[in-house]
Amino acid sequence: MRRRPFDLRRPGRRRWLSSVWVWLVAGGLGVLLLLVVLSREKLPRSAPPLVRQNIYRSSLVEGLNITEEMLSPYSLRRQIVEQISLAKALVVISKDSNNLQFSAELNSQIRKCQVLLSRAATTGTPLTIEEWEAAVRDMALLLYEAQQLHYDSATMIMKMKGQFQSLDDKMKSETEKSTKYGQIAAEELPKGLYCLGIRLTMEWFGNPDHQLQLSGRKHALEKLRDNNLYHYCVFSDNILAASVVVNSTTMNSKHPDMVVFHLVTDEVNYVPMKAWFSMNSYRGATIDVQKVEDFSWLNASYVPVLKQLQNSETQNFYFSGSGDSRTPIKFRNPKYLSMLNHLRFYIPEVYPALQKVVFLDDDVVVQKDLSELFTINLNGNVMGAVETCMETFHRFHKYLNYSHPLIRAHFDPDACGWAFGMNVLDLREWRKKNVTGIYHYWQEHNADHTLWKLGTLPPGLLAFYGLVEKLDPKWHVLGLGYTNVDSSLIKNGAVLHYNGNMKPWLKIGMEKYKGLWDKYVDYSHPLLQQCFVHG
Repeated sequence: MRRRPFDLRRPGRRRWLSSVWVWLVAGGLGVLLLLVVLSREKLPRSAPPLVRQNIYRSSLVEGLNITEEMLSPYSLRRQIVEQISLAKALVVISKDSNNLQFSAELNSQIRKCQVLLSRAATTGTPLTIEEWEAAVRDMALLLYEAQQLHYDSATMIMKMKGQFQSLDDKMKSETEKSTKYGQIAAEELPKGLYCLGIRLTMEWFGNPDHQLQLSGRKHALEKLRDNNLYHYCVFSDNILAASVVVNSTTMNSKHPDMVVFHLVTDEVNYVPMKAWFSMNSYRGATIDVQKVEDFSWLNASYVPVLKQLQNSETQNFYFSGSGDSRTPIKFRNPKYLSMLNHLRFYIPEVYPALQKVVFLDDDVVVQKDLSELFTINLNGNVMGAVETCMETFHRFHKYLNYSHPLIRAHFDPDACGWAFGMNVLDLREWRKKNVTGIYHYWQEHNADHTLWKLGTLPPGLLAFYGLVEKLDPKWHVLGLGYTNVDSSLIKNGAVLHYNGNMKPWLKIGMEKYKGLWDKYVDYSHPLLQQCFVHG
């Protein structure tokens, strides 16, 4: 078939293809123009960033307002501060990666930037834009190099997490050691107290006059049963501490001749304590000393704590240190099993003739007259105590095991805790409500130590639950043996309690609170001069 001439081949098709290309090009230009318009619409409608930054820079010349400068998003000072913070973190990471040269470069640049900031702050003269920009640029180059070395945020986070974990482990280890050594220091008998006990024993047996003086006070026995007087009880094996309690109470009493102290100690300290209180006068106060071993009714068949001590597993746990390592060391302190510590739950039986007493721990100082405590209305409750639930960790759930169904069923976990150490006790209500029997019930159920660990406060919370009248906090100020206490609370407090390990008679005692205790110790006494060096 013969082909058509070139100029006769479908001219309409060629024209159509050309028009398609024209439209495609026009459409592309239109889309590009639309994108440019949209991008311009996203920019701020006010002055462009460069213009605004220039305005900001010119304001630096007029005055130096660092606060305003740091708040500005365009502040070069702010950029440098942020760069320094990041660079410091990179210094640590580069050292860990053994890249000491890069670490040195970072440190050098950090110092240069700090010098610039310091000079601007101290002189009040703004730096030139060239100086600022050079500092930002040089630091930015190092930060970029760090990124190339894979010192990026993910790597930094992982390395810092590892460092934090390592530091946390070290901190826990050191805290455990500190607690252990602090507990050992708190349990150690100071040489001065040991010396005092020996010299008092020698004085008692070497000087019959002291025994005659004690027998000459037989007329005072009537006062021990007189409910019109102010009766205080202290259970202690620390002669000097007990003396401070008695001395501070009588010195601040309006009627010291109406004060009666009932002291109970152990057999080791019985003779020296009798000797001490027979040799010293306390403004006419009556003082009686007994030893816990004379209470024949305190035996294993009646007292759950003594019964539990006959168990070999309990003895091993608390005396050999072979128990659960998760148990804090303070709960392994054998003093928590001492009957002097638990005798507070038997006060009505120790003093069957008394109706109301004030219980005082031996680590307190009395600095106000306490006679008003004997007239406080307890509203049918057994005990008056200061509550300690200002913070959540002083509520019942801190001391008791609420995973145990017996505890969970009977006690509110958010109930307020309260403090032993200064307590008003209505012994008539105590006997009527059988508080000692309640205490026995919970001690027997805690033979396996699953309700609480050790100590007297947890069983006290259970035994007196619902039977405590809240006292004004001024009566009992706590914390002088472990924390800082507000000076106004100390000034207005009636009883200051050195609860905690840092007792005032120990070297580890808090120095700023020792003076409050020392003022009631007569260091000029011949025996104290022989046993204590007081500067």
